[in-house]
Amino acid sequence: MSADSEARLRRVEDILEIHQLFIDYGMHLDAGRFDEYSQLFATDGEVLLGPMGKAKGREQIRETMTRALDGLVGKTFHVISSPMVQIDGDSATSEVMWTMIQRGDDGKPEVAMLGRHRDKLIREDGRWKILLRRGLIDVPSLYPTGA
Repeated sequence: MSADSEARLRRVEDILEIHQLFIDYGMHLDAGRFDEYSQLFATDGEVLLGPMGKAKGREQIRETMTRALDGLVGKTFHVISSPMVQIDGDSATSEVMWTMIQRGDDGKPEVAMLGRHRDKLIREDGRWKILLRRGLIDVPSLYPTGA
């Protein structure tokens, strides 16, 4: 395989791994698996999620999300869409859209919020991790604005 082909294959593998990172983020969050959720972040990873909170480091991230989603686990789920990724060696930037769905009082699912995550990603110990995730709420409902 040529060097060009190897580089192209590596890029495709990186993009697929990063896309899976986004999917795992929503799945762990929705299931309340905050230990696994926190492992999606780099050792010194950081979240800036507006009214939900901010945290740095895996332990603080786990604690913040546990507290922020108290009472919501199992009542909401996220649809992750439109990932855009720019890779530069062992670092990357990305933006991904999310839609949070929750059951209304009548039991029917309804859109609760729409937004985006803007990320800085790094390859740490051979795996892609979130270094910085900044959450933006485009259509609020559950939380006040000011993300």
